[in-house]
Amino acid sequence: MALRIATWNVNSVTARLPRLLSWLESSAADVVCLQELKCTAEAFPAEQLRALGYEAVVHADGRWNGVAVLSRAGLSDPVLGLPDGPDFDGGQEPRAVAATCGGVRVWSVYVPNGREVGHPHFAYKLEWLAALRKTAEPDAAAAPPFAVLGDFNIAPADEDVWDISRFEGATHVTEAERAALAALRETGLSDVMPRPLKYDHPFTYWDYRELCFPKNRGMRIDLVYGNRAFSDAVRDAYVDREARKGKGPSDHAPVVVDLEL
Repeated sequence: MALRIATWNVNSVTARLPRLLSWLESSAADVVCLQELKCTAEAFPAEQLRALGYEAVVHADGRWNGVAVLSRAGLSDPVLGLPDGPDFDGGQEPRAVAATCGGVRVWSVYVPNGREVGHPHFAYKLEWLAALRKTAEPDAAAAPPFAVLGDFNIAPADEDVWDISRFEGATHVTEAERAALAALRETGLSDVMPRPLKYDHPFTYWDYRELCFPKNRGMRIDLVYGNRAFSDAVRDAYVDREARKGKGPSDHAPVVVDLEL
């Protein structure tokens, strides 16, 4: 069975809805993990998505976070939030949601940004990643296909940013963040983007400012980490740069993975 799975930080599902609906039709994605919804669960456009054949599980509170899983391959066993996730500013932020779709267990995650090294949000980011590791570990080691997809706000390696010298002392590239990402992989997950990279500079995020997209000054921070059953089924993995073009795009592009299960 063929299954197309994608992850996309849409940077406001309300602002990006026409582009999202158009992309779902053109991409023929079966399962889509969304991040940074910036809407409440009640305001999520479930009816418009249902008209295209997608069920949805949503975890959102209307602020700058919010995650969802869309599926036209079935959707069961949803979980909202990391079971042992840390609090920030008085509560748990809606940054993770899970579901089983087409026989594949997926987590859509929006890892905290960290803001700056030494900031309380940076410590929270590392705590959150530790909780994600704990949550993912049983499924990562199990036989059924499993993946964690989303905006990790971490570039796994120096070549995953356009100029590593520009990031000295900044978040997203620190040893602590990369160590937390490595610890997640050690549960039995691997980055499904092929190495050596199939495409030149497959960045997934470009700042809106300073013509970063036309100049390809980007970062690869939207990742798909799959267990062995998931990774063995991958037939292609790529960044859909076309979705970052045109008027009013998200500052992220979708990452698309084709599976043969």
